[in-house]
Amino acid sequence: MEPELDRDEYRPPEPSRTPSLLVAAIVLALVAAGGYYAWKRNQAVPAPEAAPVAAAPAAPAEPVQPAAPAAAPTTPAVEHPIDAAEPGADGQADKEPLPALADAGPQVNQMLERLIGRKNVLNFLQIDGFLSHAVATVDNLARPHAPVTVWPVSPTPQRFTTQRNSADGTETIHPDNSRRYQPLVSLIESIDTAQAVGMYRRLYPLFQQAYAEQGFPGRYFNDRLVQVIDHLIDTPVPAQAPAVHLVEVKGSVPSQRPWVRYEFADPQLQNLSAGRKILLRVGADNQRRLQAKLADIRGHLVKK
Repeated sequence: MEPELDRDEYRPPEPSRTPSLLVAAIVLALVAAGGYYAWKRNQAVPAPEAAPVAAAPAAPAEPVQPAAPAAAPTTPAVEHPIDAAEPGADGQADKEPLPALADAGPQVNQMLERLIGRKNVLNFLQIDGFLSHAVATVDNLARPHAPVTVWPVSPTPQRFTTQRNSADGTETIHPDNSRRYQPLVSLIESIDTAQAVGMYRRLYPLFQQAYAEQGFPGRYFNDRLVQVIDHLIDTPVPAQAPAVHLVEVKGSVPSQRPWVRYEFADPQLQNLSAGRKILLRVGADNQRRLQAKLADIRGHLVKK
């Protein structure tokens, strides 16, 4: 598990103080989520001609074979094509052409408000740079780290809680901790999946542009989205609350918020992707509900 952090706290590798990253994968990236991949041409270099042997007739020069043409850069085949929706396809009056990515904030905000309501937008989302942040977050959910600086959502209130086993002193995630996430999970479940995916299709050219600008030219964002959704759906539901422990912080200044420094005690769990650790963190019931919504979204995204 990635420790919950405030911005003024010690930061062990990859913080995660809310399940909002998963919310971004399910809703935020669907309604508006590495390295740089380049392809180089391998130029064939012809061998140098042999020098003539002294005091001997020069052998007839063999015809030089032309170098084999370099393979052209290949673009990965699109696995899950998604057609961009026409203006107004979400059933609303929004029939204007899409703005430039840098200027998309107001239009994206209006579409989000239509989908989940103005109050929920204000409570849960970070609108500035929303599309680019959502793309980055979705991509990061299947990676070890999902940096807080690109989250498109606000943190979940209240603190992370644990309970201690009196017999052996081990700590596990407290059963009541899952209550923190229930408003978000309920919001996710209430969203009309068809409408959300319709809005995603409407905005897809901007998602694709943001994905390319973040270092993935020639890659298809919808393929990555489906890949990440599959990755999260395949996360096993734990039979019991996972054990956790505090990350040790050495220094003269005592930590005023120790609950932000928990991580999974099991190294195998701690080494999971950021998205899978978030799923384990929210509690088994919330995890099943979120995975069910992910499966529903996938059904609307992937053509049969």
